[in-house]
Amino acid sequence: MLKGLEVKVLNRFADERGFFTELFRSDWNGIIEEEIVQANHSISYPGMVRAWHRHLRGQVDCFVVLKGALKICAYDGEELDEIVSTGENLQLVRIPGHYWHGFKVVGEERAYLVYFVNRLYDYDNPDEERRPWNDPTIVPARINGRTDDERCNKVWDWFCQPYK
Repeated sequence: MLKGLEVKVLNRFADERGFFTELFRSDWNGIIEEEIVQANHSISYPGMVRAWHRHLRGQVDCFVVLKGALKICAYDGEELDEIVSTGENLQLVRIPGHYWHGFKVVGEERAYLVYFVNRLYDYDNPDEERRPWNDPTIVPARINGRTDDERCNKVWDWFCQPYK
């Protein structure tokens, strides 16, 4: 994986009342080293792509998909990592903001995302640089560390079918 990109499986505890999951703990060393200062919630419709953007002033995003499924991608200009995260198998996905990143809703239901950040959103001067979701200059040489993926060295296609 790209340096600093981390995935932590979140444990779901069940009893006769229902379920409980810790979404964030300050003692998760190595996963979240930054102080979390803001939490956000986003709902995205099936098939939607929210990409590409990055943060150049040190923001780190920590995503948790609560419902539905997302294909989350991070790109450094050469390598692209993709992580499928779902509400059924909870994970915390840490994305250093200097990577171009975004996601696509996969499946037929809305995706509910909660994300934690280490920088307050500045309404007057946002820490966001953007590119179009279908930017033709996103051409990964490696995907998930591999060069034999047939999608390598081609314009990134969020809608490429995973199986033939």
